[in-house]
Amino acid sequence: MKKEQRFEVIYSQGSVNVTEIWVDKETGVNYLYHASGYSGGLTPLLDSEGKPVISTIRNSYDDSCIVV
Repeated sequence: MKKEQRFEVIYSQGSVNVTEIWVDKETGVNYLYHASGYSGGLTPLLDSEGKPVISTIRNSYDDSCIVV
């Protein structure tokens, strides 16, 4: 049985210097991931007020939306 992945990459650019936006499918929180060579980092993506950016999560069972 295949286990569901918790994070989904919704944006990606670069190949050596990679910048991606990941969404946590359980909470809807967006994260900025950046990697360069053998190092990388992950941080929550914040709006102009300093609050985490939260996406609407689509329920894969009945295709409904969940707003966290």
